[in-house]
Amino acid sequence: MPEAGTYLLFMHLDREAEITVGHLGTFGFAAAYYCYVGSARGPGGLKARLARHLRHRKKPHWHVDYLLPQATVTEVWTVHSIERLECLCAHTLLGMPGAEVLVHGFGSSDCRCETHLVYFSTLPSLRGFCGRLRLLNPGVPFFTGTLHSSAAS
Repeated sequence: MPEAGTYLLFMHLDREAEITVGHLGTFGFAAAYYCYVGSARGPGGLKARLARHLRHRKKPHWHVDYLLPQATVTEVWTVHSIERLECLCAHTLLGMPGAEVLVHGFGSSDCRCETHLVYFSTLPSLRGFCGRLRLLNPGVPFFTGTLHSSAAS
């Protein structure tokens, strides 16, 4: 059975872009790093969800699908867990130095979070994130990170 889990998908925009995000509207995105927090509980688990996000040609389904064609995925942090950690992770990211909300409601239409997309001028560290996360919830499993260099298409 595929493993469910939570992921943090880091993307970089190398130039400013105006992007229409489905029904949310059109927004100006600064050249910067963005972290999208998501979860995968359906068929295929984390592996299938991340493979879909990294695919260049796809019909937009999630808010992040509108941003990905303009961005380069730089890192992916994952944790295999059936526990719902998405909102805790978004909250943790927003408490990190330099974190900002640029699009309210991005990726968080099924919860009460302000957003699941966090802006950073510089890439945060996995170690810093895990330390802050475990301060908020000591029982949370550790995330692992992988580097990616998927050029935008």
